[in-house]
Amino acid sequence: TKSRIGAPKDQKRTLDALGLRKLNRVVEHEDTPSIRGLIRKVHHLVTVIE
Repeated sequence: TKSRIGAPKDQKRTLDALGLRKLNRVVEHEDTPSIRGLIRKVHHLVTVIE
C-alpha cells in the first residue's frame, strides 16, 4: 500500500476494513463483490495481485 497520509477519512476507513493499516502489508481476501468494491475505492493506494 501507499501512504495514507493526506487521504480522506473514508479512504482510511476502507483501508482499515481491508486490513491494511501499515505500509507494504500483504493481505489475502476472497474474491467477492464487496471486497472488489472496497478495492475500487482505494485502487490508487493499493496493488492487487490475483
